Amino acid sequence: MGANGLKDMSPSERQLYEYIKRAEEIMVSNIPSRMMGTLPHLIRKGLVEVYKKQTVPWSSKKKKFVRAR
Repeated sequence: MGANGLKDMSPSERQLYEYIKRAEEIMVSNIPSRMMGTLPHLIRKGLVEVYKKQTVPWSSKKKKFVRAR
C-alpha cells in the first residue's frame, strides 16, 4: 500500500477504509449497505484484503472477512 493509494481515495472510499481500519477485521455482511458499493474499489487499490475463516468451530462453512492492509 502506497501513500498514493490513500491520496486518490474518494470521500466514500476513505469513510469505508477508516471504518474497516477501526474495526480491525469485519465480516463483509456486517458492512453497512450504504458503504458496500465502495468495497470493490478498495480491494482493487490493494488497501484492504478479503479472506475467509471459520466462525463456528464445529462447522466447515467459512465466512468472508475484510481487513485493512
